[in-house]
Amino acid sequence: MDWVVVFSQRAVAGDVEALRKLECWLDSWISANQPYRGPNWKCGQEASIRVMHMALAALLLGTVQTAQNGIISLVELHLKRIAPTISYAQAQNNNHGTSEAAALFIGGSWLDRLGNANGAAWAQTGRRMLEERVLALVEHDGSFSQYSTNYHRLMLDTVSLAEVWRRQLNLTDFSDALRERAAAAAKWLRVMTADENGAAANIGANDGARLLPLGPSPYHDFRPSVQLASVLFAGQRSYAGEGDWNHYVQWLGVTLPTTTLEPERSRLLDDGGYAALVTGNSRALLRYPRFRFRPSHADALHVDFWVGGRNILRDGGTLTYNAANETLDKFSGTEGHNTIQFDGRNQMTRISRFLFADWLQTESVTFDANQPLVEASYRDAYGVRHSRCMRQTGIGQLDITDIVSGPFKGACLRWRLEPGNWEKTANGARSSLGDIAVIGDMPMVIELATGLESRHYLAHSHLPVLEVRFEKSGTISTEVRVR
Repeated sequence: MDWVVVFSQRAVAGDVEALRKLECWLDSWISANQPYRGPNWKCGQEASIRVMHMALAALLLGTVQTAQNGIISLVELHLKRIAPTISYAQAQNNNHGTSEAAALFIGGSWLDRLGNANGAAWAQTGRRMLEERVLALVEHDGSFSQYSTNYHRLMLDTVSLAEVWRRQLNLTDFSDALRERAAAAAKWLRVMTADENGAAANIGANDGARLLPLGPSPYHDFRPSVQLASVLFAGQRSYAGEGDWNHYVQWLGVTLPTTTLEPERSRLLDDGGYAALVTGNSRALLRYPRFRFRPSHADALHVDFWVGGRNILRDGGTLTYNAANETLDKFSGTEGHNTIQFDGRNQMTRISRFLFADWLQTESVTFDANQPLVEASYRDAYGVRHSRCMRQTGIGQLDITDIVSGPFKGACLRWRLEPGNWEKTANGARSSLGDIAVIGDMPMVIELATGLESRHYLAHSHLPVLEVRFEKSGTISTEVRVR
C-alpha cells in the first residue's frame, strides 16, 4: 500500500482529487481482498506494512485523532491477522518480527487512543516484542541479523516510524537500550552508504523492500533513512545542510538538530563480520563470516570498493528468491561476489533458497585503523583455507592479498567491476575508470568475462568480471587504482 502514502502526500501538497482517489482505491482493495482470504492476507509482515502505511498516511494528513470508522475497522482487521502468528514472526529472527511488533504497537495504540477496547493489549504486546526483537537482532555495533544493507534499512525505518508515532501520541519512551541499538544501527548503515549519492553496498539479500516512500530520492538513496534514525536516536544529523537526505525528517515533522556527527572513519564491526576502511572519499568494505544468525549469501571475504559515490568493485545482488539453484547461485552464491570460489561450489552448502549449511566461521581478524588495514581468514568444510588482507594505500587505491591452501582442484578469483570500457591487459584490466592488476606466485589464467548483477529486485544487467583461475595453493596480490 505505498499508494496510501503517495495519495496522502499529494493531498497535503494541495491536490484536491487525491483524497477522493485514495478513498476509491481503499474501497477497491477491500472489495477485492476479503478478510483473511487470498494472497494479500497470507503474510503477517505484509499486513503489518499496510498498517504502518495507513498510520503514516494519518500522520501526514493530521487525522490520527479523527480517523473514520472505516479506517479503524480496517486497522483492527489487520491486527487480528497479525497477532495469532506473532510467534512465527519472532522465530524467523529477521525483520518479520520487528515489522509485526511495530504494527501491533502503532496500530494498537492508535485504536486505544480512539476508544477501541482491544487496542491497549495489542499495543502492549507490540511494544514488548519490539524491545525484545531489537535487542536480540541488532548487535552492539549496529549489525543486523539478516546481514543485508537493504533489510537493515527496512528494520531501521520500522523502528524510526515507531519512534515518530510514539512521539506523536506522547506515549511512554522506549528503553535506553533500544535507543542505543537503534543509534548504533544508524551508524552502521551510515558507514555502508556513500555520502555523495546515498548508494549503499548491495550486500546480502534484497527483495526491493522500502518502507518509507516519502521523498523524490531514488530507491538506492539510503541517506534519508540514516538521517532520520540519527536525529531520532543519536540527537544529531548524519548529513549537514539541505538536501534529499532531509525529506523523511521534514515530512514526519521531526526537528532537525544543529549539530552533525563526525565524518565516518575506518571501523571494525566485528559483531556482524564487517570492516570498513575509509580514506578521504574512498571506502573499502570487507565482509567476513561472523554468523550468529542464518546467512543468506555465500559471500565470505567479499570486497566492495567505492570512490566518490562510484561502486568500483561491486556485489551481484539478489535478483529473485523464486528461481532454480543455478540462477540463485549466480547472485547469492559465491559466484556473485568478489571473493574466491573453489571447485565451482558455494563456500557453504545450499539447502534452499534461504538457507545454507556448513556455516563458515572466521579463524582470525586483524584490524588497524591507522593503516588502514584489515585481514581475515576462514577454513571451509572441505579443509580449504582462504586468508585475505585488504589495505587502502591512498584515495582510490586498494591492495588485496589472498593466500589460499588446502585440497582443491581449481579455483576462481573474481573482481566484479563497475561497468565501463574495460579492456584486458597482460595481468588484469584497464579502462578510463581505472586499472586492476593481479600477480600470483602460481600459474594463473586471467580473463575478462561478462557477468550479471541485480541492482533492483527482478531486474538484472551485465557487467565486466575479471576472472583469475588457478589450480595450486599460493598467494595472489591485486592492486586497484581508480582514476
